[in-house]
Amino acid sequence: MLSWLWRRQPPLESEWSRRQERGSITLLRVMTWISLALGRPVGRVVLRGIAAYFMLFAPAARHASRAYMGRALGRDANWIDGYRHVFTFASTIHDRIYLLNGRFDLFDIRLHGEEQLEAAMARGRGAILLGAHLGSFEVVRALGRRHPDMEVAITMYEENAHKLNDVLTSINPAMRQDVIALGRFDTMLRVRDYLDRGYMIGMLADRTLSQRATDPVQQCSFLGTPTGLPTGPLRMAAMLRRPVFFITGLYRGGNRYDVHFVPLADFTETARGQREAAVQTALAEYVRLLEQFCRSAPYNWFNFYDFWHAGPPLSEQPPPGNEP
Repeated sequence: MLSWLWRRQPPLESEWSRRQERGSITLLRVMTWISLALGRPVGRVVLRGIAAYFMLFAPAARHASRAYMGRALGRDANWIDGYRHVFTFASTIHDRIYLLNGRFDLFDIRLHGEEQLEAAMARGRGAILLGAHLGSFEVVRALGRRHPDMEVAITMYEENAHKLNDVLTSINPAMRQDVIALGRFDTMLRVRDYLDRGYMIGMLADRTLSQRATDPVQQCSFLGTPTGLPTGPLRMAAMLRRPVFFITGLYRGGNRYDVHFVPLADFTETARGQREAAVQTALAEYVRLLEQFCRSAPYNWFNFYDFWHAGPPLSEQPPPGNEP
């Protein structure tokens, strides 16, 4: 059930992508049956046991959680904080079972900034939704209940795309997901094609995939500590000259989610010579919003690895301006 905590990728990749995957499709099928047949309250009872298990037997994730929580809370995190952190993560994954089966009626989903996104989409050039491993991306689909014409495609690395499709098939065989594989020669062309068709393109921009110095990573201060964040998503948006929104679906406990759409940058009229400055400005705003929402909903941050020390040394980062 918590298999999204651990990934497996080839060598030279970041710590999060080298994690061995735990859990299985079989476990997910069992949890899906319990949740749909017996209801969400029963499923959440089982979920508390699963969260307790991972608190006890996943020390690396537990230590990473404590390191993050201390920064977000501004105090030393305790075991209760750690359990709430893991249980919040487990809750968002569990709720996907219902969301992917169209059971939006079970939830109190509140949309914030919807009108600004509507205005951007009305131009007919699509938009890029830049998120993070913060809250649930799945609840963004609630927007489609009010606007069936608004469609979302997501980008991810190819191996993870296969895993996602396996998971979706296990939860709902009828579920169709538009996935654009990253790291391929035609990635940008496919993103542009979807945008031209009026899609919103979902990207997560808080993790670097590899430790190679050629990957575009920019030094930032996040929650008071230096780290490196990828600039590829913003550079792609700038090259394609599209509007960008910061998005997050924060779990607030019980059945409530707050989905935020915040204008981050609009590269529509950005000239090529101004692109680099615009990307740097947008990255600074992305970090500011990430910090703001991490502090307002600290248990919603789902990077269970050593986030501040997992990437390449900052001294080895490529100079600003290198295109992905």
